[in-house]
Parts: sequence; C-alpha cells; structure tokens
Amino acid sequence: MNLNYLLKRVLGRATCMLAHGAVLYPEARIRNALGNSSAIRIGAFSHIRGELLTFGHGGQIVIGQYCFVGQNSRIWSAASIQVGDRALISHGVNIFDSLTHPISAKARHEQFKAIIFSTSPKPDGLESMPVRIGSDVLIGCMSVVLRGVTIGDGAIVGAGSIVTEDVPAWTIVTGNPARILREIPLNER
Repeated sequence: MNLNYLLKRVLGRATCMLAHGAVLYPEARIRNALGNSSAIRIGAFSHIRGELLTFGHGGQIVIGQYCFVGQNSRIWSAASIQVGDRALISHGVNIFDSLTHPISAKARHEQFKAIIFSTSPKPDGLESMPVRIGSDVLIGCMSVVLRGVTIGDGAIVGAGSIVTEDVPAWTIVTGNPARILREIPLNER
C-alpha cells in the first residue's frame, strides 16, 4: 500500500478507488485535481507504478482488472481514459486524452500564469477526446498514446511508438506515427 495514498485517505482528501488486491507501489502517484475519488478507479489485482492524473476541470481514469502500469508512465485525463482487463502498460508510457496545453501561444501563457499563481486554469483549447484501451493490450516502453485513440483488444504497441490513430484488435503497430506491422494470428492470441 502506498503511504501517500494512506495519508490522503486519513486526511479525507480525494485519491482513487482501489478494488480488492489492487496495489499502488511507493513510486505511484495519484494526482486527482478533480477532488472526487471515483474519478480514478483501479480494478482488482492491478499494479500501479506510474502516475494517474485527472485535471481540476474534469477527467476520469478507469483501469480494469489484472493490469500493470509501469514506472514513470503517465496517464493524464481531462475527458476519459478507459483501460480494459489484463492490459500491460510498460514503463515510460504517456497516455493523454487532451492537448494538455492550448495551441495558441497567448492562451498557453495565460494557462501557465494560472498554474503558477495557484488559480484554476481554464480548459479552453485543450480539445479533449476519450481514449479507449482494450483488454489484453500491451503498450511497449516509451510509447505515447494521444487523444481520441482506441486500441483494440489484444493489440501490441511496439516500444517507442506514437499512436495517433485507432489500432485494430489483434494487430501489432510500431513507429512514429504508429502503423500496422502485422496481424496477430489465432494461434498466438
């Protein structure tokens, strides 16, 4: 059990909902700016070593059962990120359902000032779109999954890939941007 998680629970601050057997490792970080523990839900027997973050204006993260989120991975939600059962998210992976910063330089500067002066930044220009990751998915280390992407059941994302488009079930994708390398045959599923 994570000491930071326990301390926040004792103090009555929002963290997350952990199902039976779920584990937050000491290096795990739960950053629930939304202030609602049900905004981040971790399924039974899942193990979290990375960071799960919801923004103050919204966001939801749901991790299925028997999942793994590797060290130094970041899952940041302003809309919705759902991960199916038995998904393995390697170390150093980034998954975002929004732009996280506006495109406009002026709006970025205003957002930065709001952050450093402890006010709530406006979600304007973040263009949030839900991310869906199916069951039995493997996302290789140092990969990035961007807003609006759906990764189908059983898909494999090769290490260092940048996923900008949907990934069909039972396929292997690699590269920047990620492209289909091959389908996974029935005898390998």
